[in-house]
Amino acid sequence: VKAAKEHIIPGDLNKVLENKVMETVLDLSHVKVSALEMTCSGDADSEGIVSKSVSSHSDLIPGVYEGGLKIWECTFDLMDYFSEAEIQFTNKTVLDLGCGAGLLGIVALKCQAERVHFQDYNSTVIEEITLPNVVANCVNESTSGKDRKASKPPAKRPKKAEGSPDVLTKCRFFSGEWSEVSQLLLSSNKPFSKYDIILTSETIYNPNYYSALHDTLAQLLDKNGRVYLASKVHYFGVGGGIYLFQKFIEERNVFRTSIIKTIDQGLQRCIMEMAFKDSS
Repeated sequence: VKAAKEHIIPGDLNKVLENKVMETVLDLSHVKVSALEMTCSGDADSEGIVSKSVSSHSDLIPGVYEGGLKIWECTFDLMDYFSEAEIQFTNKTVLDLGCGAGLLGIVALKCQAERVHFQDYNSTVIEEITLPNVVANCVNESTSGKDRKASKPPAKRPKKAEGSPDVLTKCRFFSGEWSEVSQLLLSSNKPFSKYDIILTSETIYNPNYYSALHDTLAQLLDKNGRVYLASKVHYFGVGGGIYLFQKFIEERNVFRTSIIKTIDQGLQRCIMEMAFKDSS
């Protein structure tokens, strides 16, 4: 069992971005993983997942590394869906579950969510990827690109991360197994209110995890909340997929589910919405 841990945001945000090579996708900055693979070792990778993933040429080592170093394509499907369906994040509490790069939670923050929590199985992913991505997008980018170009270049490089770190007061970061993270949140002496929206992408590849995922969603979602889950229709080699998960959920009789979008390019992919059966 991988114990849950809350990651404290460092006081000096420049340290978070130190030695990180960033690249951009859909106007969002994210840590370049190929550069991280060359530099991340020792204390920065106490779990050894970067070296294990590289040496085994694998994006997944069950129970050791659960894929958080890579941005999976369903993440982009979900981001597209947010704009198409005009999902409202304003003043909402949001959980990015199995967050990896944290792009879904970052979009929620940029759309004025009240609070966003990020969870990944691996602590290295949170420390070396998620947290730097949040800082790069929400603190350093708080002035838009256009404004920055128009304003005078600074006389010397600013010592502090630009923009307001206030956005980080809305964020918490957790690593560990889902069931452990829910326990940590629910038993904590910090005030905790359940989530209006839970976002999760490509987390249902392994049917062995369905029970833990179901129970975590049931424990952490607000009674009128929504889960938006993006997935491939079938995961070859690991056996999971959207219809298998949907059947599992329906048998438990706690949530109602609907497939709200199907994407047919390449491997077929879906977005599913979940809500409690007795919710409004």
